[in-house]
Amino acid sequence: MDVELAGVGFHALTEEEAVARVREGLARGEGGRILTPNVDILRQAPTEYAADATLVVADGMPLVWASRLAGTPLPERVAGSSLIWSLSRALAMDGRSAFLLGGQPPGGWARAADALRATCPRLRVAGLSPAFGFDSAPARFARVRDAVAAAAPDLVFVGLGFPRQEEVISRLRPVLPRAWFLGCGAAISFVAGDRRRAPGWMQRGGLEWLHRLGTEPGRLAGRYLRHDAPYAARLLANAAARRYGRLARRSV
Repeated sequence: MDVELAGVGFHALTEEEAVARVREGLARGEGGRILTPNVDILRQAPTEYAADATLVVADGMPLVWASRLAGTPLPERVAGSSLIWSLSRALAMDGRSAFLLGGQPPGGWARAADALRATCPRLRVAGLSPAFGFDSAPARFARVRDAVAAAAPDLVFVGLGFPRQEEVISRLRPVLPRAWFLGCGAAISFVAGDRRRAPGWMQRGGLEWLHRLGTEPGRLAGRYLRHDAPYAARLLANAAARRYGRLARRSV
């Protein structure tokens, strides 16, 4: 790992470089897992999933800012909501396939698949939008697992929210050892058009959370304002303290 933040190691990769790593792995017949922590995920200490991940990239500008303050800069934000597009384009160029697990039922995955095929005509897409709680019911999970295995995709996008999506990925990986997995949160719903992503200027300015807060205040206000904002402030302060503490020691 290249950069450490709050006990989690991150790869210092651009989105283009991360996609290239996935293509290289698939060409070698090697599967993998991509973890994209943002402030909310980092706050929940996802060390178990990071240890199992092949690539860990930062989905959140506060993480990029913290890395810069610490003197070990990450090159850019690599969001799951962007990777679903860039990885799909790469899969299409290579004549490969994807599975969409998530999206708003009924049919959220199918709407997303239509949107991806419109941009990536050679992409083969299958999927499911399972009912909430499928992963806690053994028989229902088995049906989903068997559907994913039968499709034999090269990459599985799992959009169930953290930590559910990461737990589901951990259970699915042994079934498809040569596939890649990405926990992508609301990305499938964004692609389907069931939710609207923030404008580009808000994404670049680290304000995407504010857009989502405005669209889902009842669900997200407590998480973002009570927990994530104070955590982000501490993360930035600690990163600055680490860097300038090192500089002070070197000057003695």
